[in-house]
Amino acid sequence: MTPRELEQYLHEHIPLSSAMRSSVDEISPDRVVLGAPLRPNINHRDTVFGGSASALCILAAWSLLYTRLAASGHESRLVIQRNTMSYERPMAGRFTAHAPAPPPEVWSVFMRTLKRKGRARIVVSSTLRCDGQITGHFEGAFVALGPAGD
Repeated sequence: MTPRELEQYLHEHIPLSSAMRSSVDEISPDRVVLGAPLRPNINHRDTVFGGSASALCILAAWSLLYTRLAASGHESRLVIQRNTMSYERPMAGRFTAHAPAPPPEVWSVFMRTLKRKGRARIVVSSTLRCDGQITGHFEGAFVALGPAGD
């Protein structure tokens, strides 16, 4: 899957990603990086709205799982079960969310469970950045449920 294909999918199926003007900056088996501009995500203090920052982190983590599952030929419905978000500093410009792949042993257990039981849970993190600095951290538990269906 190319960055453009993922971006189109997100904008068509998750309308908030389009309203945020999110973009796919990088996609590989090892990580996904999404970005968004300040203007459509601005708050009353002329910095990034916390909900937009959280949403971009969720989208990056979800996209990582979505693309890895698609590449393995095991597409599933993915939902977020719970998450935590911490903010370290305000962001006054374009911001990004970097979601690294989970460790190989965690991914292996997730895939075995999904194949065996038809559902599995995995925790994925992402790091929020702006102007070259880390500005926040996200951790979310996602559940993959059976075959994908639109």
